[in-house]
Amino acid sequence: MRIIGLDIHRAFAEAVALEDGVCHRLGRIGMTRDQLESFADTLQSTDHVVVECTGNATAVLDILAPKVARVAVANPLQVHLIARAKTKTDKIDARVLAKLYAAGFLPEVWIPDAATQARRRQVTRRKQLVKSRARLKAIVQSILHAHLAPRCPHADLFGGKGRAWLRTQDLPEDERVAIERHLEEYDRQTAAQKAVERDIAGIALDDANVRRLMTIPGIDMVVAVGMMAAIGRIDRFAAPEKLVAYLGLNPSVRQSGDGRAHHGRITKRGSSRARHFLVEAAWQTVRSPGPMRAFYERVRARRGAHVAAVAVARKLTVLIWHMLTKGEDYAWGRPLLMARKLRNLELAAGHAAKPGTRGAAYEYGITERRQADRAQAEQAERAYRRITEHWRRQNKKDGAGAASEVRH
Repeated sequence: MRIIGLDIHRAFAEAVALEDGVCHRLGRIGMTRDQLESFADTLQSTDHVVVECTGNATAVLDILAPKVARVAVANPLQVHLIARAKTKTDKIDARVLAKLYAAGFLPEVWIPDAATQARRRQVTRRKQLVKSRARLKAIVQSILHAHLAPRCPHADLFGGKGRAWLRTQDLPEDERVAIERHLEEYDRQTAAQKAVERDIAGIALDDANVRRLMTIPGIDMVVAVGMMAAIGRIDRFAAPEKLVAYLGLNPSVRQSGDGRAHHGRITKRGSSRARHFLVEAAWQTVRSPGPMRAFYERVRARRGAHVAAVAVARKLTVLIWHMLTKGEDYAWGRPLLMARKLRNLELAAGHAAKPGTRGAAYEYGITERRQADRAQAEQAERAYRRITEHWRRQNKKDGAGAASEVRH
């Protein structure tokens, strides 16, 4: 069996073959589809190919996989930690990949299926458009600031009233033209974002797991789809702690010998996008009544708001693992709020409006119904507070008893 190590770059890949314990260089392969297909034709059906996880690794895998026995994709961060060397060349990197795979020490990553990859791309496109639109707003605000314009009295500077106010400001002609150009670009990107969100909404409607995650207050369509795109198959994680570590929300630990273990900040390994989604969802979740809000306030009193939000994000990760593994909705979900989310999801997906019809989403707008919808979650929050208060008193009592025994 030959093991082919490929050190991939943007324009080329360095190839090394390991056979019978001996490495020999195969040369450089151009990173175009035609050149990779020509290289794949030279491989044997019993070969194993090893590549690092890069932006174009999936395309390389699609070309090489049908021609060989297996293609393994290595985690580049862990490979560099295992095989750190002062002398580093493309040939050495390719050889390291082949030798680690042969020794059974190669840290591999999971390659998602085509549907999951498409979801990830859609979520990424939306994030890029959101950031670009925010940047355009910041540019216009900087122009106003540079020319001593007063603060806009309207909530949305790029809304109808905000634009009307913007056109009344005393600005140089070139700056006025630049603002109009930024407004046109903002409108174009807004239309593009709505189109991407329409595709994401269609994905959400067809996925029971996405709708299941949306039963958690604070998790909307984008967060739910983004989380499922990051997770893929939940059966890849044997325990909730595995998912927490995969998303980089577990604390770093440093311990030597019999000394005390020191826990530091979260590791921040894995998908930063999914981690940001969870923290964003945590801030929204704690605004709604329920055990999560009580947990957040308990941690905030000791560690501060930001640490508490990350703790809620970690707890949401554990909750998501249990919901997906057991196929159950959130126990303290609010039916009317969920009905409203689903209706907004249908509208975002391009479904026709139904004027005159009154469903559960309509009832959410009635104050009495909405308050009744919150009542069960508020009851669960009070129950959680009572339980944690009992824990606190019990721990205080046990601690005092232990101290007394030590003194005596």
